[in-house]
Amino acid sequence: MDRAQKEKVVEELGQIFESSGVVVVARYEGLTVAEMQDLRGRARAAETSVRVAKNRLAKIAVDGTQCESLAPLLEGMTVLTYSEDPVAAAKVVEDFAKTNAKFQILGGNMGGSALDRAGVEAVSKMPSREELIASIVGAIGAPASNIAGAIGAPASNIASILSTIEEKAEAA
Repeated sequence: MDRAQKEKVVEELGQIFESSGVVVVARYEGLTVAEMQDLRGRARAAETSVRVAKNRLAKIAVDGTQCESLAPLLEGMTVLTYSEDPVAAAKVVEDFAKTNAKFQILGGNMGGSALDRAGVEAVSKMPSREELIASIVGAIGAPASNIAGAIGAPASNIASILSTIEEKAEAA
């Protein structure tokens, strides 16, 4: 890799560190190619990305960014998993780590805050952006449906009373 290519990689990694909601660093030593493909597939499905980069270049890229706390984690065979959604990447790596003992989550960074192993696990248990939006929409929609039901209830009650009176009149 020549100097121009290295500069391009450092620039790309810098953009990743600046624009991602969460970046998780994990050690993948001992994983097979099929297992790494499985991780990449899971990441793609969750709209997250996986990147293996030279630690030296990643350390240069992380210097001076909000993810500077990741520098000490960049030792050995490391992989970066990142996403705009602050929860998605953490969920993917936690899920993958449960089925692959060789995959070790080292830590991460979320919005400038350093995360240790327990922090990544805690973030993975939070609801995703889509789940939060759905619960907010549900909370907003529930009162509206209750109001509609309350408005329609008197008319429905009057109709049932008239129906009962009519049935009594026909029976008599």
